[in-house]
Parts: sequence; C-alpha cells; structure tokens
Amino acid sequence: MALHFERSEFDARRDRLMIEMAEKKLDAIVLFAQESMYWLTGYDTFGFCHFQSLVLKADGFMTLLTRSADLRQARHTSTIENIVLWTDREGSNPTLDLRNLLNDLGLLGARIGVEYDTHGLTAFNGRRLDEQLQTFGQIVDASGIVSRLRLFKSPAEIEKAEKAAALGDDALDAALPLIKQGGDEAKILAAMQGAIFAGGGDYPANEFVIGSGADALLCRYKSGRRKLNKNDQLTLEWAGVFHHYHAPLMCTALTGKVSKRHQELYDAALAALHAVEKAMTPGNSFGDVFDAHARSLEQHGLTRHRLNACGYSVGASFAPSWMDIPMFYQGNAEPIAPNMTLFAHMIIADSETETAMSLGRTYLTTEAAPKSLSRHGLDLIVR
Repeated sequence: MALHFERSEFDARRDRLMIEMAEKKLDAIVLFAQESMYWLTGYDTFGFCHFQSLVLKADGFMTLLTRSADLRQARHTSTIENIVLWTDREGSNPTLDLRNLLNDLGLLGARIGVEYDTHGLTAFNGRRLDEQLQTFGQIVDASGIVSRLRLFKSPAEIEKAEKAAALGDDALDAALPLIKQGGDEAKILAAMQGAIFAGGGDYPANEFVIGSGADALLCRYKSGRRKLNKNDQLTLEWAGVFHHYHAPLMCTALTGKVSKRHQELYDAALAALHAVEKAMTPGNSFGDVFDAHARSLEQHGLTRHRLNACGYSVGASFAPSWMDIPMFYQGNAEPIAPNMTLFAHMIIADSETETAMSLGRTYLTTEAAPKSLSRHGLDLIVR
C-alpha cells in the first residue's frame, strides 16, 4: 500500500470529519471531490472525471463506489477496504448504483449529506443523483464540510507544503539562466517542470502560466510559445508540487532595461504584498487581506488595473485547478488562523501601455506574522 501519511494521520482526519457529521446530525456523507477522498483516505487517481463517490457513515465505515479501472488504484493508494464497482455499459446510471449501495448500508430514510460543489460531480450526474434520492431520505448539501477541514494543515501536511515550496524554488532556479534575449518559453517551461520532476515532485493541478510580450498581461495558460526580445516582460505562475500539495509562486521577469512603468508597477506590487502580509494574521479575515491589497493599489492609482481577488488557500489539489477555498476577495468573513497555507498574488495588468507586473508567493500562517515558504526574495528579476 502506497500511503503518503501515517495511518494515524488518516484516522485523525476521519475522526475530525465524524465530529462535524455528528454536529450536523448526518447519518452519512457522500463525497465526490477528489481532494476530499485523498485527504480522508489517500486515494489517488484522475478517474474522478468519471462518476465515483466515497460514502462515510456516522460510525466510521467507508465504502467507495467506482469503476473497474480504479479498483486496484484504490486498493494500492488508500485506506479504503470496502470497494464497490459500477459497470461501464450503454445506458448505465451509476447514481442508481449509489442509491442501491446506500440502501445496502442501511441508510434508507437517513439524513445524508452530499458534497455537491465539486468538479467530481457534474451537473448531469447531480440531477440524476437528486432523482434517485428525492424519496430515499433527507438529503442536505454538505459541500463545505471537508474543504474547511482541509484548510487547517497538520504538521505532516506542512512538511509536504514545505517540500513543494522547495521544488518551486528549484523550478525558478532552473528558469533564471534561460530568461534572456532570445530565450525560448518552451525551454523555460521544460526546465521548470523538469526540476520539479527531478526533485520527486508531481504534475500540477493546472498548467503553469507563461506569457511574454503582450501575453505577459494574461494570468491563465494559453497554447503557443515565443522567444524573448531584448527588452521584454515574462510573467510566470507556477507551483512546486509534492504528493499533490501545492506551493505556488508568481513573478514578472524583465529582460534588458527596466522601463519607468515597469518600475512603478513593481513598486506598487511589492507595497501591496507587504500590506497583505501584515493583514494575514489571526484576528483578520480573508476579506481583510483583500482589502489591504485593494487599498494599497488604490494609493498607487491602479484600481482599474488589478483583479477582484488576490489569492487563495492551497493544499492537496487535483485538476482542473490548484486554487482552493477560501479566497481573498471582498467581504469574505473566513478568519485567518494558524497553520493555513495561503498563496497571495499581486497581479497588475496595464492594458493601455501593455505593461505587466505580478508578484506572489505561498505563506504558512502562524500565531503572528505569516512565514514565506519560498527561499527566494521579492527583488525585481531583471536579466
């Protein structure tokens, strides 16, 4: 069995979830998020793009409903002992298999929580699930329960995040010699991902962001590569990944001379990130962190060039995104607490002058000031 944590760690996570279930008077919870299954049991797959679910009863008994392709995957990577298969065939309806499983588990008429808010349950299958369960028992939305438990990292998880951060730093070290006039985006990407793989890391939950020239203003991955000019800008957003734990970093690097506008935007991004660090402490909320970012950029006259969010929680994530909840946006009342791993990004895109600047890194929250998990500083990268 290939587990990345001690069995006692998984037992503690299950017990935390069972306490939450008892408080919400749930007889069972049906999980669909791959992150939830991985956190609870170690189950590691990309088969969640097809229908599968993990049922946890109030007494701690777990059953996985999945396809034949993931049977051995579940046995090898998780603590799950009871695995039931639904069969791929024309006209199959795995939500019927799930209803039958819940019936076999003695849950007819029970109060059952369903994890709806996840890419692991499509709208199509969600509608079919509701049709099957509408007369089966009392069904309640339990979407946020496990995701909030995952927000608080155990010492063993923090070690994974620190290893991921070290791999992210290695990726930047591999990229720096290639960021120069004539430098090829393709070779930069290959060097960064190669450094993470060479260090024992994983694929990220979403593609690395890379864009130069006008594409440096983008904050999403797009297909197509170019080579850097004499005076150019290159935006990178990537993550070190270890056992699926992510530690993202972000920067805009320059080649040649630093323009006046680039310097202005860098100074603003650095000031905003420092303001965010001061706000990322217990006693403040995720919304307070965003407000610190917004106020700082407003003081630099950059409100219309910023985004409406400036970061989010990170941890063990699966495709299509390493972004986790909660996020730093206006009005988010979730409190900052110790032992969270949070990515803060200052992204400025001045479309009028086609000037980009971004600066971001992952932090571990503490009882006081947050700790950066990166060994790299925040100096403007000029090559």
